[in-house]
Amino acid sequence: MNLFDVYPLYDVTPTRAKDVWVYGQDGKKYLDLYGGHAVISIGHQHRRYNRALKQQINRIGFYSNAVQNPLQKQLADAIGELSCLDDYELFLCSSGAEANENALKLASFHTGKKRVIAFHNGFHGRTSACVAATDNPNIVAPLNAQQEVTFLPLNDLEKVRKELAKGDVCAVILEAIQGVGGLDKAEDSFWEGLQAACEEFGTCLIADEVQSGFSRTGTFFGFQKVNIRPHIISMAKGMGNGFPVGGILIRPDIEAKYGLLGTTFGGNHLACRASLAVCEVLKREKLQDNARQMGEYFKGQAAQLPQLKQIKGDGLMLGMEFDFPVGDLRKRLVYEAQIFTGGSSNKNLIRILPALTVKQKHLDRLLQILHQWL
Repeated sequence: MNLFDVYPLYDVTPTRAKDVWVYGQDGKKYLDLYGGHAVISIGHQHRRYNRALKQQINRIGFYSNAVQNPLQKQLADAIGELSCLDDYELFLCSSGAEANENALKLASFHTGKKRVIAFHNGFHGRTSACVAATDNPNIVAPLNAQQEVTFLPLNDLEKVRKELAKGDVCAVILEAIQGVGGLDKAEDSFWEGLQAACEEFGTCLIADEVQSGFSRTGTFFGFQKVNIRPHIISMAKGMGNGFPVGGILIRPDIEAKYGLLGTTFGGNHLACRASLAVCEVLKREKLQDNARQMGEYFKGQAAQLPQLKQIKGDGLMLGMEFDFPVGDLRKRLVYEAQIFTGGSSNKNLIRILPALTVKQKHLDRLLQILHQWL
């Protein structure tokens, strides 16, 4: 049987990995500055993470949400402590798309409305409602297109308020920093205005932190550079360091009831243990501080690169925008310099999304190569 051919693949076959390094079947050692789409948060094969998963799988790996699982409450407490949002409630699932689906569904239940406001260049997943809220017609099937979604320019509060005033919007969803869309971010005043407008018109504000959450931007959530309280916060990727984990945090004014949301695999024992290990390492090794410091260092050093137009993003969710398409450059980085980086819908932009354990010497290696080549 063949695989359904939907992924354009690099000719690299990883066989093992450690921290920020990936080792290929070809015997080469690759510097991973992409983290598998920002998934690797505490480094490949972290010893505390590996030990926690091995211990858990020797006890129980899975049971459904029909029984008590104390690990879920432990994880809720750990996220509450790290995020300083301990009055929110946690619903666990298995991916970022599932998190955003549940966020949108819950917003619709809570408000009794069905239209969604999303933003140009936003990406929220590939399933049902969240792909409809993704600004890429190429991945929206006719089935998805029946969802009622209005796309607006990012940071245009007046247009948002005009749509909210129509009274039929259940949710405004946006990424703290746009990932696939090219690292644009909401201005502080826009976040504040959105919060006020959503409260005024009875709409849920959803902060999509699937890629930017879990300390990647130098704060636990990207929106936390502003003093706001979204109704729902979605998260995944770095939450499990490679294990499929997702979830939403729900503000206490949204009421739970049996059957409102559900999942088979979400919150299973292994998933919780993986995310608890991530939380422990983030705290113990002060990786949020490292993300902020390394981001500032990289911005300062990269500013001198030739043909660079701007550096976008925060912490270790960064983008270098050049004055030329970077597709060929990214291929050269993989095959000639053995460095993984990321692309985006902005064809002139290279995304940098390493593990939060990355050090100056790792970033310097990329910068030295770029100085030589450009």
